[in-house]
Formats: sequence, structure tokens, C-alpha cells
Amino acid sequence: LDDYVLSRDLEVDGTKVGGLSGIDFHDGNYYLVCDHPGKPRFYEAQIKISQNQIDTVIVNKLIQLDRSGGFLKENTLDLESIRISDSENILLTSEGAISSSQNPSVFYVDANGNYLRSFSLPEYFTSSAKQKPRNNGVFEGLTKDFKNKGYWVGMELPLTLDGSKPKLFPTKSPIRITHYNNETGQANDQFVMELEGITKIPWKYFAVNGLTELIEYGPKKFLVLERAFSAGHGSLGNTVRIFDVNAEEATNTVEFKNLRKEKYNRATKQLLFDFKSVKKKLTKGIIDNVEGMTFGPLLPNGNRSLIL
Repeated sequence: LDDYVLSRDLEVDGTKVGGLSGIDFHDGNYYLVCDHPGKPRFYEAQIKISQNQIDTVIVNKLIQLDRSGGFLKENTLDLESIRISDSENILLTSEGAISSSQNPSVFYVDANGNYLRSFSLPEYFTSSAKQKPRNNGVFEGLTKDFKNKGYWVGMELPLTLDGSKPKLFPTKSPIRITHYNNETGQANDQFVMELEGITKIPWKYFAVNGLTELIEYGPKKFLVLERAFSAGHGSLGNTVRIFDVNAEEATNTVEFKNLRKEKYNRATKQLLFDFKSVKKKLTKGIIDNVEGMTFGPLLPNGNRSLIL
């Protein structure tokens, strides 16, 4: 329906607003997380919508994580997604730094950025395991579950032993989407979704496609955001799509250490929206890197808005 471009020079409390990798809408406010490992932070913002247009975006508060000690000091915090709990604590995902033996994480902070607690990861999500994540391909997506019992966390790329990264030719590239019980902090459910392939020839020998966000909108039914990038196309290298994913008949794979050695049912998916369809309507005519997605307020026709 509309897009809005923030100034590249926008600063809030001495920090440049950029590298935004996740967004959530809660009680009239928006929360934007930044993926800058050197200064992990998130912002509160107002997005004013009038009719079907974005009137203004006001980023009005900075919250920096307290890294003076403990968990937040010991871990590399490459923050990728943000959701606000009913108690108004903030759940964050971090990719860590697998190449530097730094684990990914899913953890709570309070409204002031103080660490509260973290979820327990299956071994195959840790940096030291034989089966482990790919560097910069870990916990990109996060959504509150439909029953409000916990959260689903989505991998960007397959684990190293599960399958290959997507390529121009057909591959088996399964990613794990894992449910964590909020009370116990343990992983208790998981399903597998197959990633789409690369859509553009990478003229500079780098290309990637992976999950960047998800929302559970019904029991085991998800909106999943996939972002592909092929180097060498300048500002035209991104392909961004939203898929409707159904995991009702998918196998619970949480105990499977290596998907190549197991038989299981994957979630089904169908294309819902391709940003290519609105490219000419975008302010700059560019499909930029999109990593965050949230339901927003109701629109005048009574339908829910979707904000990326």
C-alpha cells in the first residue's frame, strides 16, 4: 500500500538508526532491533498510518543492552529479531559468531536492556557441535506462538550437515523452525521447511537465500519472509518474497541430529507475495534488504496491516 524512507543520517541519542533487522508492534508502539554487534540496541518508534498511507515514522527512544557483565558481556550479540512479551519484556535472537566459536542465543531483556534469562539450545545449534549452524545463517526469525505458550525461532540457512545453501540449480536446503516453551525455556517442537533457490546469477560469486522473519497467524500456519541476494547487480540484487507455510502435517524433528539420515514430512508452502510486483511503486524503485515483519494496526476496511 505504501512505503516510507528514513533518512540515512537519522540519529537517536548519538546512534545512527540503521541495520534494522527486526520489528514488532505492541500496545501502539513499534520496536526496531539493530544488528550492530559492537553496540547491540533496539529502538522504540511511532509509525503513524492515515488511511492506507504511512504518514510519519518517528524513532523516539534508544535502549542499549547492558553489557557490563554476565551473559550479555560473554556473548557476541548479532541481534536479528525482536518480540515483546505480554509482561512487556523483550525477547531477542542473536546469531552469535559461529566462525569465532560464539553461540547463537534466544534471550529476554527488560525494558531498560538488562538481561533476564535465555532459552536452552539443542546441541546442534551450538558453535562447537559437529553438526552446527553456518556462520551468519542462524536465528533470523522469531514469532510468538498462536497459543501463547512460547515462541517459534527460524533459522536463516540449513545446519551444516542437514543440507546445502540454496543455489541457482535445485538443492535440498532444509531449515529448522523450532518451538521453545516459554516456561521451561526448552525446545519441544520443530518442523522443517525447504528454502527456495537463488533467482539471479551472482556476477561477483556471492549469493544467498534464507529466512529472515516469520509470523504464526494460526495453529501451525505461518507467514515466512525469504530474502535472496546475488552480488554484482548493484542495488538490484535482492529478491524478497512472503510465503504461506503450513506445518500441520510436518514431522516434529527436534530430536533429529542430521536431517539427511532421517525420513520426515516437511511443511508445505506457497508464494503469497513477491516484492517484484510493487517495485515500480516503491519510492526509490529498489527492493531493498528486508529482514523484519510484524502485524500492525487495523486498516479502515477492518483488515490487519502487515509492516516490513
